[in-house]
Amino acid sequence: MAKIAVDLERALARRAEHGTEGVASARMIASGDGWTVADVVCTSGPQDRPFEERHTRYSIAMVVAGSFEYRTPRGHALMTPGSLLLGNEGQCYECGHQHAAGDRCVSFWYAPEYFEQMAADSGARGRLGFRNARLPAIAAVSPLLARAAAGAVGSADVAWEEIAVKLAASALDADRGGRADVNVLPLNAVARVTRTIRAIERHPDASLSLQSLARGAGLSPYHFLRTFERLTGVTPHQYVRRARLRDAALRLTDSPAKIVDVALDSGFGDVSNFNRAFRAEFGVSPSRWERRDRREI
Repeated sequence: MAKIAVDLERALARRAEHGTEGVASARMIASGDGWTVADVVCTSGPQDRPFEERHTRYSIAMVVAGSFEYRTPRGHALMTPGSLLLGNEGQCYECGHQHAAGDRCVSFWYAPEYFEQMAADSGARGRLGFRNARLPAIAAVSPLLARAAAGAVGSADVAWEEIAVKLAASALDADRGGRADVNVLPLNAVARVTRTIRAIERHPDASLSLQSLARGAGLSPYHFLRTFERLTGVTPHQYVRRARLRDAALRLTDSPAKIVDVALDSGFGDVSNFNRAFRAEFGVSPSRWERRDRREI
């Protein structure tokens, strides 16, 4: 059983051992300007009475373990692993566990202005917001769900902001049953992306969020992410990561230095993530790279 499901089973076992009521606990994973991600574990079961709640923001919850019933004015849905719970800002809802206890979701919450701008950018017309209460497991979201689940248990370094944007775009597309034309690039797209790349190369260690890069390019996060990936073949996060790793490799080659200092100076906030990323990129650990004869590099 995957760790993300094992953790849920342990939470349910602790609840049963202490005889307490079921609760939903949210652990914040990441946040930015207009978006938040949380790991939400619920230990409620058939003996717990569901109660009405209200979405304070637009919500997309990836179900990663367990199951539950979700009731909204837009319908009643059974939520199972791989499905997406869709919530509109201000809308009432109710979650229940009539037939089995517990669930775990990686939940993405969007501020109204941020979400509505993304919806407009993705081609949504008319009344904004989701029409359906739930989306079943769809192929377009499967890679995002796998990465989010791995990030929630700390087994992968995840670009949460990019996942938040891609998830919203995929959910909006599937919810309205069609896709906008993504083949039209913004005006001066090559110039905008080139300017971004030069800025990354000059300061790879800077705080380079999707929002800040998009702002520098004069585009919305939605348009910037799609434009950058189409023109470079990688996402902004992947590009920044590789730029930082190249910078770190050069630092280790140029002069002796503590690996922890190189990691931090290159923009990595966590040494274990740095070691993992370095090995994946260059095939050796930072310490082995540092010891290699420069003629081999």
